[in-house]
Order: sequence, then C-alpha cells, then structure tokens
Amino acid sequence: MLSAPENLFATLSTHGKDREKFPASFGADLKPELAAFMADSQVPWGVGAGGESITKSAWRVKPSWYLVATEDRMIPPSEQRAMSKRAGSTVVEVAATHAVYISQPARVVALIEQAARGALAAGKEKAA
Repeated sequence: MLSAPENLFATLSTHGKDREKFPASFGADLKPELAAFMADSQVPWGVGAGGESITKSAWRVKPSWYLVATEDRMIPPSEQRAMSKRAGSTVVEVAATHAVYISQPARVVALIEQAARGALAAGKEKAA
C-alpha cells in the first residue's frame, strides 16, 4: 500500500484551506493576484485517498518521468525525490513551487515531450 507522509497531509489540510498561507505555500512564484484567485478557487481535497490500497502500480512495469519542484512547500522536494526514486522515474528538477505548471509551463511541456519520446521508444523496443 502506498501512502503519503503525514507532513504532506498536514501541509495540504492547513495551507490548502488558509487563504493567507496558500500563496506562499502553493505558488510563491506566481503573481499575487493569480495566487489569491487560486486560493479562493480551491475545493476540499480527498485526504483519505492517500490511505487507499493500490493493487497494480503502473510505475512498476512502465517507464515514468517526474518533475521535482525544488521550491515546493506543499509536497517537500525530499518526498518528491523519494517517490520518483521508488518509481524508477527519469527526474527533472526545476526551481519552482507546486504551481510549476503555471509559473514555468515550458519546463513542464519539455518534460511531457521527453516522456512521450521515451515511452514511444520503450514501446518500440518491447514490440521488437
């Protein structure tokens, strides 16, 4: 069974609901008005999902890629590195917060493109 660390749930439940803490925790590299909008638009997260059992993990048999946001205050970078190492992921690190997909979309796109090329190559190797 996979489960997230306790500090992750504490961070998500505290900073995800606190409008004042949200920008610094979730998107300190965003414009303040965008971070405020994101704070206002958050919906409750199913924290219980972290305790669910996984019977078949795709990362055990398929290649994976992981972007570590080194300035993330929602999921500690050390936890991200541990998860990606466990999955055997190809890792790219970006100096960004949890909202890296907004603050640095080109870096996210580059990783997705790298993953697509890698998955295609892995599929061709498997078919050969």
